[in-house]
Amino acid sequence: MKDAAADGEALTMMANAELSPGFKHAERVLTAVHSSRAAVSAVAASWCRSALHHGLDPSAPQASAERLGDNELNTLRASNGELLTVAAPVLDRLHGSVGLAGACVIIADAGGVVLDWRTTDSDAALFEDIGLTPGVSWAEAAQGTNGIGTCLVEGCAVTIHRDEHFASRNVGVSCMDAPIFDPDGRLIAALDISSARGDHDRTMAALIGALVQDAARSIERDLFCRRYSDARIVLAGAGDQAMRGNVLLAVDRDDLVIGATRAARQQFRLATGADIEPRPLGDFLGQTGPASFDDGERAVLRQALARAGGNVSSAARLLGIGRATFYRRMERVGLSLRH
Repeated sequence: MKDAAADGEALTMMANAELSPGFKHAERVLTAVHSSRAAVSAVAASWCRSALHHGLDPSAPQASAERLGDNELNTLRASNGELLTVAAPVLDRLHGSVGLAGACVIIADAGGVVLDWRTTDSDAALFEDIGLTPGVSWAEAAQGTNGIGTCLVEGCAVTIHRDEHFASRNVGVSCMDAPIFDPDGRLIAALDISSARGDHDRTMAALIGALVQDAARSIERDLFCRRYSDARIVLAGAGDQAMRGNVLLAVDRDDLVIGATRAARQQFRLATGADIEPRPLGDFLGQTGPASFDDGERAVLRQALARAGGNVSSAARLLGIGRATFYRRMERVGLSLRH
């Protein structure tokens, strides 16, 4: 009788498991993985990587997240010091926009380890239970399909909405992410907003996703301007990236381009992760023909006139030459006062 009762209890547990949302999600994921159309979507392709390449189980129960020790985390944060310094005010602004809606703002390094976060005191325990806390890895190889890890693999903005996660244990979370690239065009981090609110639908996720992308580009621009603080920053290029202020060139005092953002490197077909061989700015702006000595002298004369408000005598004094000499040089380069 005891054996029969035990068998009955086991069958009941199995039936309940099969009816549970977690079991159904895991079954749906594995069905998609083994489907001939598995790679049709980015999410399904990530599910395939998670199951077939990383050997993860979508039904694996929630385990206590492995967190780096304080010393390891501090070392990792120190190695990303410039990134965190630039990102801090952006994280604060983002959290000010979405924090009261129950969202957590996170920045993770290129390996998927959470470096820093912003959350309200009332939501901190919830996100800690999920594992969205500094020192925890959200690499795709560790967690399966998720916002941070999949963003880093794809190198582009992604939204992983609730049941698009690989692991059943993560289907209560929506993650909106954007990659961050350094001034050499290399992927260095992921910016994430995660929400465990059930009322955050796909429309809300799309709005938050746009905020995340704009914030990530802001961090990239600040990193770029910090790197080239002694150079002139020029907005160049065409198309959507240029309109959003991402196609930036750093130009030295000799009008040579010495740096370019990732968007600029893509626009002008420059290699990623390498120093740029200096080239004249005119080459990037579609100006044809080499510069001449007369071009340089003409520019100097025009700038002096502009500073002197068009007064030739004052302009000549600025350059340390006589008025007659100034006129002769103007005539030689074809410059008149009407210019």
